[in-house]
Amino acid sequence: MTEWTVDDLGDLPEGFRYELLNGRLITLNHTPFHQDVAGQIWNALESGCPDGWLVGSRQSISVDSRNELCPCVVVIGAEFFDTSPIPMSGVHFAVDIVQPTDSPRTTADNEKAYAMARIVRRWIINPLAEQVELTEVILNPTTSLYEAGETTTGVFTAEQPFPVSIDLPALSTRYAKLRTLVRHARS
Repeated sequence: MTEWTVDDLGDLPEGFRYELLNGRLITLNHTPFHQDVAGQIWNALESGCPDGWLVGSRQSISVDSRNELCPCVVVIGAEFFDTSPIPMSGVHFAVDIVQPTDSPRTTADNEKAYAMARIVRRWIINPLAEQVELTEVILNPTTSLYEAGETTTGVFTAEQPFPVSIDLPALSTRYAKLRTLVRHARS
């Protein structure tokens, strides 16, 4: 198995979606469902985003020579609007969305890389369950490990990174309807 570094990433084809986790190149292949969830979260964050910050999706974050993250949604300082990858210091907040292809190893490596990047606050969204679930995780500065904060399937409101509200029950209803349509179309 070949160990990758950020120096190897320039040889990848244009448009190739990846994360580099602990020297492993992880291919990202998101479904329209995943992209819709990310879009809904992006819209909620964008509506309250203060001046001087930007909401992006699939922005690479430079961590070290063996790690380059690619969160589903990210809030960055506006001074990095034309920068890629974004330096760790420019990231205020990140959102990851659970996928059926996520492996325990990738999830663990991902969390370690976010901790190395010192991204203090993250949301992990699980749209695969019957009710869309959001868990806020916060980096403990003493242990450099993430600790679970609030987990909810209800309307989620937060003051950090800025005031925002996400109607998870509305998303759950949206995705339940889509799942029903898909089941009917396939039967």
